Amino acid sequence: MAASGSERVAVEKCKGINGLDKVVLREPRGSTAEVYLYGAHVTSWKNDHGEELLFVSSKAMFKPPKAIRGGIPVCFPQFGSHGSLEQHGFARNRFWSIDTDPPPFPTNSKSFIDLILKPSEEDMQKWPHSYEFRLRVALGTGGDLMLTSRIRNTNADGKPFTFTFAYHTYFSVSDISEVRVEGLETLDYLDNLQNKERSTEQGDALTFESEVDKIYLGTPTKIAILDHEKKRTFVLRKDGLPDAVVWNPWDKKAKTMADFGDDEYKHMLCVEAAVVGKPITLKPGEEWKGRLELSAVPSSYCSGQLDPQKVLQNS
Repeated sequence: MAASGSERVAVEKCKGINGLDKVVLREPRGSTAEVYLYGAHVTSWKNDHGEELLFVSSKAMFKPPKAIRGGIPVCFPQFGSHGSLEQHGFARNRFWSIDTDPPPFPTNSKSFIDLILKPSEEDMQKWPHSYEFRLRVALGTGGDLMLTSRIRNTNADGKPFTFTFAYHTYFSVSDISEVRVEGLETLDYLDNLQNKERSTEQGDALTFESEVDKIYLGTPTKIAILDHEKKRTFVLRKDGLPDAVVWNPWDKKAKTMADFGDDEYKHMLCVEAAVVGKPITLKPGEEWKGRLELSAVPSSYCSGQLDPQKVLQNS
């Protein structure tokens, strides 16, 4: 059991649902995050009031080999159906190890865990490349959640490899019809509902009234999700991740998903930092790094703009 009060441990290894290993991160002011070793999957991120900021379906199956529905699945070495592998690749349904000897990597946080994935023989048959995928999940002093992926080509045969990637983040929202996303206006996107047809986003911030599955290309480093009802804004800051995927299955699609409640689409929105449009190619010895920082700040709903003071304080 974890100690209480000021003695609470910053990093605790324990058992989660169905006996799966997980790591709980705690920050002194009270925010927490949980990471399952299965999939290196962040399944919970709570602020210092104990409010859950990520969505995990009530029907999520914590049973390998099924990926966990919600939280932050890691899509590697393939995003979606953009390749010959299974949907979203295999990293999200492999057992990762705790990396006991990670390369030097500065962090201000005491509350972090380093995980590592290397290919199994079975994986090598599907995707014949040797790699080391290191993921650090950290909880900042203000409760920000930071994910840093480092992927290195360790092929001995001199061959490069190419991959696409996403942090498939499911945010918890009060009501999808009250949510708007800022930062993707006027950008080009690929519409997965229209055979990946390329279009340009029109008008102001994104709002939602039907199924959406779009890959925005060449996006800014900062994207905001405004939840009017909760007066909360999620801010995504990303580095090495030029694209952003926006997804909500809406009612018809939701009913076809066994591990997703029929009405749960109302309370979630995926905005995913990704590399899809121009895949990454690594030569042996080369490393790619992709970083995502998530923060949740109070927001005023003033003509659709972020409260500038709050954003300045948090930028």
